[in-house]
Amino acid sequence: MSTDLTFFTNEDGRTLVDRFKDLIGNDTKAFDVLVGYFNISGFHLLEEALENVDNIRILVGMGIDKKTYNTINQANFDFDKPKLIKEKTENKLIEELNKSEDSYEVEEGAKKFIQWLQDGKIQIKAYPEPLHAKVYILSFDSKRDKGRVITGSSNFTQSGLKGNLEFNVELKDEPDYEFALNKFNQLWENAVDIKEKVIETVQKKTWLSEELTPYMLYLKFLYEYFKEEIDDDKKHSVFRLPYNFIELQYQKDAVIDAEKKLRRYNGVIIADVVGLGKTFISALLMKKLNGRNSLNSFLSKSSI
Repeated sequence: MSTDLTFFTNEDGRTLVDRFKDLIGNDTKAFDVLVGYFNISGFHLLEEALENVDNIRILVGMGIDKKTYNTINQANFDFDKPKLIKEKTENKLIEELNKSEDSYEVEEGAKKFIQWLQDGKIQIKAYPEPLHAKVYILSFDSKRDKGRVITGSSNFTQSGLKGNLEFNVELKDEPDYEFALNKFNQLWENAVDIKEKVIETVQKKTWLSEELTPYMLYLKFLYEYFKEEIDDDKKHSVFRLPYNFIELQYQKDAVIDAEKKLRRYNGVIIADVVGLGKTFISALLMKKLNGRNSLNSFLSKSSI
């Protein structure tokens, strides 16, 4: 199948990331990105292709719509746009990376992004007004042509590059390239540099931080060991308690834990100090397992 296509929908053979990999070569001197949303966790998809590109500029939006922006502007108070932009950048980065895939590729891609930011290979700014464009500009330093423009529906995210069904078109005519690049440069001049905020947030306020204290390492160990247990009660049916009974979370947790042990080992011991509800926990467990017949062969209750 030919890779020299015009439209890219992220369907088989037409992914945007594959087209970028085809276009970006040793003669690509610049890669400019103008998008409403950008995710560091998806950067690994293009990391290798961008290795030999000298200059990468990423211009992102504030993440608010025009109506909200106008309301703020019309209010009778001044607000610090650069400060607001940097606060939103920090919050979005933390939220994104907390939800990102926990994989070696994502981690290495994010680290490479930060390294290139520090080296000056990547520059990143945020536009101080609503911005919902999705434009990618590739500039060449060779005889093939001056450059290409890809525009459409894809943000610079993992889903936009290869996951979601998108609709993007490649423009190959020189006037289109010149217009897009000139417009990008105009917007770039009026944007807020967020480089330091991105570096600080990723390195100090996300799971990619390398400033680990023994306490943080301990918390990480606990999370990894018990992550299947966290909020496990939400996966189970609602407990129907007798009228006037107090609903205690530790008792519900005990029932869930006992049920898992019972199903895994064909037996469980419910033990605790006097007065904490061992009988009640056993009764709830029996109810979840449809009564005495499910338990009488292996349930053991100990009063300690």
